[in-house]
Amino acid sequence: MRLIRRLLTLIPLTWVIVTLSFFLVRVAPGGPFDKERRPASPQVEAALKHKYHLDESLGAQYLRFLGLKWERDDTGAWHRAEGGLIAGDFGLSLKYRNHSVADIILQGLPVSLVLGWLAFGFAIGTGIPLGVFGAVRARGWAGGLSALAAISMVCVPGFVVGPVLVLIVGLKLGWFPVGLWGSPAHAVLPMVTLGLYFSGRVARLAREGMVQALQSDFIRTARAKGVDEFGVVFRHAFRLAIMPVVSYSGPMLADLLTGSFVVENIFQIPGIGVFLVNASLSRDYPMVVGLVMLYAVLLLGLNLVVDLTYGLLDPRVRHE
Repeated sequence: MRLIRRLLTLIPLTWVIVTLSFFLVRVAPGGPFDKERRPASPQVEAALKHKYHLDESLGAQYLRFLGLKWERDDTGAWHRAEGGLIAGDFGLSLKYRNHSVADIILQGLPVSLVLGWLAFGFAIGTGIPLGVFGAVRARGWAGGLSALAAISMVCVPGFVVGPVLVLIVGLKLGWFPVGLWGSPAHAVLPMVTLGLYFSGRVARLAREGMVQALQSDFIRTARAKGVDEFGVVFRHAFRLAIMPVVSYSGPMLADLLTGSFVVENIFQIPGIGVFLVNASLSRDYPMVVGLVMLYAVLLLGLNLVVDLTYGLLDPRVRHE
């Protein structure tokens, strides 16, 4: 029942997010034709607004966006306007003329998905071992060094890590390509650049979770029964320790899958992160709303997966 309730709330919640983004991007200062290389004449601008239905009221534009706009044809008969959200159509892009929003998303999304999953695997694969090791060795110099490494990962931004990797690993050592998107080797430097910050966050969460888990009563009981340290850490404490990481993994994965403008710009990767930033700057209304909806669906869906994973890891949640 809990799963059914969560699924039923996804649709209205997504509708609220999309509706807010639809109106907010339109009330923001500026317009989609203000940054043309050659300023358009009033007649040309009026024709463009008519083509994209921007000369209609906000209410009429919203109904057309949803696919609920009705209009008369030449014979005077009423019919529903073509396209709309209910038909899976976000409309035409205002910046990339003659290209639909859906086509642009389908073109850049696979690249961002691959890069996001690789960065997610890198963050989890390096962050959890680093955090667990730092918690187990918390009182020694190794624990302090691992904590320093995790903090450094969080503090150094991607626009610093990326150029450093390009200069040292790519150009001087020549180990990996420094741009474009082709072979698996092209994904290594972008993966590390994008995942390093999240790896530090995961390491800190795993460290805090493991420290708290090792101080629990059932851990003292296990040690009193003679369970070896490996069994105490990985058979008893580990499940409880990674609960904060599981909570964070949903939003983190959604953020990674939707791409990163900085990383994609540094390595010239044709993902959707560049489209999101360019669409926001150029007031490309359909593109902004389409990408916001994509992000919202990913975030809500992944949070639902996190809740289900909680039930598998914690019997108390499953019982509730």
